[in-house]
Amino acid sequence: MTYHSISQMIVFFLVAGLSAPLVGRYLAWIYEGKDTAVERGTYRYLGIDPDSEMTWKTYGQTLLASNALCFLIGFMVLWFQGSLPFNPRHLPSLSAPVAFNTAASFVTNTNWQAYAGEAQLSNLSQMISITFLMFVGAATGFSALMAILRGFVRSRGATVGNFWKDFFRFLYRAFLPACALMALILVEQGVPQTLKEIRTLHPVDGGTQTLVLGPVAALESVKNLGTNGGGFYNANAAHPFENPTPLANMIEMFGMLTFTFSLPFLFGRLLKRSRQALAFFAVIWILYAGGYGLMQYSEQSIAPAIASMGVGSPVSEAMTPGNMEGKETRFGITQTSLFSNTTIAATTGAVDAAMDSLNPIGIGVALFHMFLNEEPGGKGVGFAGFLKEAVLAIFLAGLMVGRTPEFLGKKIEPREVKLAMLSSLVTPVLVLGLTGLALLLPAGKAGIDNPGPHGFSEVLYGYASGNANNGSAMGGLAASSPFYAVSIGIEMLFGRYLPLLPLLALAGSLVRKPIHPRTAGTFETDGFLFVVLMLGFMVVVTALTFLPAMTLGPIVEHMFMRTGGAF
Repeated sequence: MTYHSISQMIVFFLVAGLSAPLVGRYLAWIYEGKDTAVERGTYRYLGIDPDSEMTWKTYGQTLLASNALCFLIGFMVLWFQGSLPFNPRHLPSLSAPVAFNTAASFVTNTNWQAYAGEAQLSNLSQMISITFLMFVGAATGFSALMAILRGFVRSRGATVGNFWKDFFRFLYRAFLPACALMALILVEQGVPQTLKEIRTLHPVDGGTQTLVLGPVAALESVKNLGTNGGGFYNANAAHPFENPTPLANMIEMFGMLTFTFSLPFLFGRLLKRSRQALAFFAVIWILYAGGYGLMQYSEQSIAPAIASMGVGSPVSEAMTPGNMEGKETRFGITQTSLFSNTTIAATTGAVDAAMDSLNPIGIGVALFHMFLNEEPGGKGVGFAGFLKEAVLAIFLAGLMVGRTPEFLGKKIEPREVKLAMLSSLVTPVLVLGLTGLALLLPAGKAGIDNPGPHGFSEVLYGYASGNANNGSAMGGLAASSPFYAVSIGIEMLFGRYLPLLPLLALAGSLVRKPIHPRTAGTFETDGFLFVVLMLGFMVVVTALTFLPAMTLGPIVEHMFMRTGGAF
């Protein structure tokens, strides 16, 4: 790594780490305060009683019903795109499987793209089926988190909040202002923001060139701040209109972590336990930074097959004889590795390079992040999953010492453990089950373009991405084929809501329990031992569950690559 690369990394880590407590404090202030005039007007217009608290069942039903309506709107716009306005290029409608996949993708905060943005979507579709659903998916995840946090914070209650109140407070006071600010910064950096869809240029060599434009900056801001990931252009953040400069690249990475890194501090503020927030953040930070270190090492390494060609000494980072395949030379290996690790850890899915071109270790890091799905994870639901892992880890620790498990003053009993386990089982069942099915069925095998372990990795990665609400993909998989469009679309819906509903039920169970004061026998969850317990539990359980599958993909590919082979 060059001095310039190291300085970029240090500045990014400092800004992301130091801003997290401030953002968390602001979010806590939002939810501890009173309604604003704009919020009260919205509630009156929609006929909502913001003071009516909901049980976990009502909260979950409201969440599902609102998301189902938004899914239907997004699907209909895509399916009838050819007959709708703001379509001067007369683009046809998307096929039913791809429209289903896309609507499911964006309402679940996954943003898997089985379409080519600028080639297949009109500006109306980009604004309604893409940008609008990005706001819905991110705000829904954050609202669900607030309900789950109340299960730990409240004592002897029966309700977990009001979905609409949680939704609009985050949307109006945090999400929209942050997106507007980021959009303005990106416009200054050169990202287009216009309703004009096409522009025809006349290059100096004669002829014409047509550029596709649109409200790109608005989409980019919600894409990153909402950990969404769907790009306006098919090349996503590698496209110069989405990500024109190295500074824009850093800003977009920071956007992915702005809210997600702040959630431990939000929770600590609500609990009035600052040390607990630091312990949570330490676990998340170590997993995130460790993933970046491995990915950076992998991409800086020279494959033996390339080294045998006698590649010379580096002139600049862009010419470092590491793995520059599929990368933008204006970003280089360091910013690309940092972006790739950030987008996967935060389950954003935006990419500034070809994920398919990462070395096997880099692919392994991405897969491990998605299998964990909680460090820091997507908007809200990632940290909710982290708390689920904490409940299970504390339960196992209690078994080892022969005490009734207790977490944050709440007794952890069989019902809570069963609900946490039910939520945890969704990922291996969906990812491993659908991967196996795709490799057995002719329709699944027909969509794999690459042979051997690399092709297996592409299938495993696709289903891991769909389940984790990530949305990034390796190339070489026919994502728009009916088989993968429908199967991944269904998986995205199941992967979003099936783990979430047990966590809401967990909150409904915990909220009824009293908060017990600390005693001499209480296992402290705000110190070094808890950090080690969480890291060990999360890494070991994930490895035991998914390491056999990874052995068939990136691990064997890495071993083969080290002997001079390639796929």
